[in-house]
Amino acid sequence: MIIIKGAHDLKRIRRMALDAQGLLQAQPYGRGLAGARAAIRHLGYVQIDTISVVERAHHHVLHSRVPNFTPVMNNQMLLDRDIFEYWTHAAAFIPINDFRFSLPYKHAIKSGQTHWFKTPDKKLMKELLVRIASDGPLRSRDLEAITTKRAGWWDWKPAKKALEQLYMQGDLMVRNREGFQKTYDLTERVLPAQVNTAMPSTEEFAAHMLDQQLRCHGLASLKGLSYLRRDKTLRAAIKTLVDERVAQGSLEQLQLSSGEVFIAEAGALERPLPRLSKRLLILSPFDNCVIQRERLKVLFEYDYQIECYVPEAKRKYGYFSLPLLYRDQFIGRMDCKAHRKERHLEIKSLHFENHGFDEELVNATFIDAVSQFKQFQNCDTVALIDVYPRNLDHNLQRAFTSLDMNMQKANTL
Repeated sequence: MIIIKGAHDLKRIRRMALDAQGLLQAQPYGRGLAGARAAIRHLGYVQIDTISVVERAHHHVLHSRVPNFTPVMNNQMLLDRDIFEYWTHAAAFIPINDFRFSLPYKHAIKSGQTHWFKTPDKKLMKELLVRIASDGPLRSRDLEAITTKRAGWWDWKPAKKALEQLYMQGDLMVRNREGFQKTYDLTERVLPAQVNTAMPSTEEFAAHMLDQQLRCHGLASLKGLSYLRRDKTLRAAIKTLVDERVAQGSLEQLQLSSGEVFIAEAGALERPLPRLSKRLLILSPFDNCVIQRERLKVLFEYDYQIECYVPEAKRKYGYFSLPLLYRDQFIGRMDCKAHRKERHLEIKSLHFENHGFDEELVNATFIDAVSQFKQFQNCDTVALIDVYPRNLDHNLQRAFTSLDMNMQKANTL
């Protein structure tokens, strides 16, 4: 076991983690649609987000890593069968070549070993399958429209549940998306013929999870390797595989001063890493890099919680604060809202932590990041309401005024 001592070693494993997440280089996966395809293949999934105060997470995650990414590319990848939609620890877009690893959960739901809905309406599900088989793909909005004209089994809530049950147990797949309106079709009509559909053994699934997590995170704890997976058999198989690879010498254990133990490929600490850039990144609360909150706190000493699920009176940083990453540190968070009709980005509050970097340099990179983020939100103007600590307010407000004026001037040319 390697003991991680001192700031230098800690900074190195932070760089390992950020490099594996594609957050150190400007275009680690390429640009545009090809870059988005490569990014999802590397990351293993991108979480689908329903909250829309700013661009949703499944767009935001790729925007942070892929230059020239646009939100329509997610649906293009779905249409092209580069990705499919299903459940990891949450609803997600997943590389199509990983399809077979969705089968154990689907089988568990279909066989009743686990429940999506406790009492699925099997008669209604059968009728829905017959309709889709004969009439073609069904949009959720089509089902909703039918409920206004007919009674009985086309009641909206039971029909919607039946559709979701069929999707979760694998009889249906999402063929297309228009925003949050999904089009469902029979799995055999959506899935490309060349995709492997063999049910993986527990050992194969464990190897897939271990390899995927080390690829996209650089290093991982045992808990992180099976993040939010409730399958005790799978978790045990992952631990057995880790122990075997550590004994063989292909993996090594890294122990932090906190006592937390991480797993990494042997020799990973000695590999050359990209240099740290001086850009600042505004990340999604559901970004792959920050979604494991305990890992984030241990590795980066960054205590982060999304507060949209916290009662308003108890919120400290705001409804939907976004993590701010500068070089190899998370230095703050920004609560904001995109007012789409007005094409205006409102930064309700900006909190910087005691980061130790040059204030002017951080301010400049933050302004540059906000300028790009504003364009990503399709906004023309931006306003900064509150800044913490308060002594940063004056300089940042001046910079924002200049940024806003420059944007307005550009729009008149």
